[in-house]
Amino acid sequence: MKSAIALEYHIVDVFTTEALKGNPLAVVMNTCGLTTERMQAIAREFNLSETTFVERRDTGTERSEGVRVRIFTTQEELNFAGHPTLGTASVLLATTKKAVQGDTVTLALNVGPVPIRFRRSQQVSLDSIFGEMTQRDPEFGAELDKERVAQLCGLSAADLDPALTPQVVSTGTAFAIVALRSVDALSRLKVDHEAATPWLRENGGRWFYCLAPAPDQDEDGAKHYRARMQFYGGEDPATGSAAGCAISYLVEHGAVASDAGVVVTQGVEMGRKSVVHLAARKLEIGVTDVRVGGSTVPVANGRLFLP
Repeated sequence: MKSAIALEYHIVDVFTTEALKGNPLAVVMNTCGLTTERMQAIAREFNLSETTFVERRDTGTERSEGVRVRIFTTQEELNFAGHPTLGTASVLLATTKKAVQGDTVTLALNVGPVPIRFRRSQQVSLDSIFGEMTQRDPEFGAELDKERVAQLCGLSAADLDPALTPQVVSTGTAFAIVALRSVDALSRLKVDHEAATPWLRENGGRWFYCLAPAPDQDEDGAKHYRARMQFYGGEDPATGSAAGCAISYLVEHGAVASDAGVVVTQGVEMGRKSVVHLAARKLEIGVTDVRVGGSTVPVANGRLFLP
């Protein structure tokens, strides 16, 4: 009888300091030798928005190139996604010393190396730990017709911010960033996925990421936004890759100052409040140093037994 392969896994909630909030993630460890098809099947088994697969390599390679990680939704492999990147790095920080250089874990993703820095003062335990990733410099794509965007989002053109034109932006995954006037407009968001998907693909994007200014303000004066991202017929509690695109867009168009801190809250409508901390720098060469941060909370661990 053929023996089963046992693979360790961890489940964490990302962009939250409270378990059962934020965006859940499954991290499967030591998966070298698994086929792409098997990884996709495991992702469907977990049935979370994303599952990551850590393919360990020798220490020298990991220190020079990063820890190899692949990201899957229930339907496809992604080249980059934010909450899987942050969550996987947090698991590596808590479970192995080999992956850590100083206060940084670097992941080798399909888009290339992505460093995640952690606060040394934050204890790594059952408590949450705060990390910040630096995403790729943004690529700014097509500007989009406001009337058509509003129609596909179940809104009116008057609900969109008159000073900002929707635009496709990518820091690894391309999103159509849509700035709305108000949280009220955001609450009425209802994306027509059947019509939106092919239209977005034609314009170089994958999904809409909609955000609106919120009245909250930190003591340090950080701007606050609320955001939503509806996809695959459902909704995402937190979208770190889209948040990186959003801060790049806001800084590029002068809605947020270079290097100013921004706080985005997402997932409120679905009962999984997530908090994402953002900043980006604008230089003569363009927007760079795109930072996306948040906390991760361990929730569960166990083993998969595969034939």
